[in-house]
Amino acid sequence: MERSGPSEATGSDASGPDPQLAVTMGFTGFGKKARTFDLEAMFEQTRRTAVERSRKTLEAREKEEEMSREKELRQNEDIEPTSSRSNVVRDCSKSSSRDTSSSESEESSDSSDDELIGPPLPPKMVGKPVNFMDEDILSALPPPLNEEEEAEEEEEEEEEEENPVHKIPDSHEITLKHGTKTVSALGLDPSGARLVTGGYDYDVKFWDFAGMDASFKAFRSLQPCECHQIKSLQYSNTGDMILVVSGSSQAKVIDRDGFEVMECIKGDQYIVDMANTKGHTAMLHTGSWHPKIKGEFMTCSNDATVRTWEVENPKKQKSVFKPRTMQGKKVIPTTCTYSRDGNLIAAACQNGSIQIWDRNLTLRLSSGTVCMLWAHTEVCVM
Repeated sequence: MERSGPSEATGSDASGPDPQLAVTMGFTGFGKKARTFDLEAMFEQTRRTAVERSRKTLEAREKEEEMSREKELRQNEDIEPTSSRSNVVRDCSKSSSRDTSSSESEESSDSSDDELIGPPLPPKMVGKPVNFMDEDILSALPPPLNEEEEAEEEEEEEEEEENPVHKIPDSHEITLKHGTKTVSALGLDPSGARLVTGGYDYDVKFWDFAGMDASFKAFRSLQPCECHQIKSLQYSNTGDMILVVSGSSQAKVIDRDGFEVMECIKGDQYIVDMANTKGHTAMLHTGSWHPKIKGEFMTCSNDATVRTWEVENPKKQKSVFKPRTMQGKKVIPTTCTYSRDGNLIAAACQNGSIQIWDRNLTLRLSSGTVCMLWAHTEVCVM
C-alpha cells in the first residue's frame, strides 16, 4: 500500500470542503468564506440620509409658516387696513432678522458678539436717537396708582405703625409645655426669674428661666391640692411664698420650692351664718395677697363670703365679708382684690355688682351698711 504524505493531505484540504464533514456537521455551507461589510461606508450612508430628511422637514416647516403668515396678513388687511402696514413691517423685520441670524450663525463667533440683542425697533425710531420722554415709550409704561389706592396704602402703613403688638420686642420667644389639659393659672415671680403654672390636670409646675436648658422643662412638678383643679396662683410681694387656690374649700400657701407652708381650715357647712364659721365651706374662686402686709391674703368662695387670712394663724380666718344684693340676699363673689394701699377690699359678684369694704372694719349686720347703686353695678362700703 502507498501512503499519502503531508503534502497530499494539505492539497486535498485546499481543494475544497470534505463532503463527509459537511454531512457530520449538519449543514452544506461549511468551509465557505464569510461575507465582509464596510461599517464606515454604512455609517456615512446613514448620516447622509438623516441630513437629507432633516433638510426636507425644515423646508416643509418654513413653507407652512410662510403660508400661515400670508393668511394672517390677508385677514388683517380685510379687517384693519391701517394696522396691516405695521404688521407687514414687523413680519418683514422678523423674517429678515431670522435670515440674518441663520446666516450669521454659520459665520465665526467673533461677528456674533457685535450683534444687537432684542426685538427690532419700530420703523419710526429706526436711525433716530432714543428719547425716553417720547409718547410711544410713555404709553408703554404701566399707569400710575390712583389717589385712592395711595391713600389706602398710607392708611395701612399708619395702622401697622400704630399697632402696639408690633412694638413688643418679641425677637426671642419660647414655648413652655405644661401638659395636655387646660392651663388655668399663671404666677410670675416679682423679680421675673421664675414662673409657676397650674391647670386642670391638678399639676403645679415651677419654671426657672436662669437654670433652663434647651429642653425647656420644668424643674419641679407637684399636686398640692390632690384631685382639685388649680384656679389661681400668685406670688407674694417678697416672692418667697405662693398662694394656691383650687376647686376645694381650703387654700394653701407653699414656698418658692413647692413645700407646704400652711393650709386654711375648712368651715362647718351646717352653720347657717357663714360669719360664725372658721373657714370656707364651698369651692374657692380666687385669692390675692395684701400689697403691703407680709403674710396676709384673702380668698372668695361659693359660700358667698370673702375671707382674709394670716399665714401665722391657719386655724381661723382674720375677718369675713358677706356680699349682699339690694334685697339683702346672698350673692356669690367670683373674684376679689385689694386696693393699691391695701385699705379697701373689692369683690365682683355674679349679679354684676362690685362691692367694696373697709379692711379694718369687722362684719356686723347691726352696725349698718351704706350701699350705692349705679345701673347694674353695685358698690357697698361696710
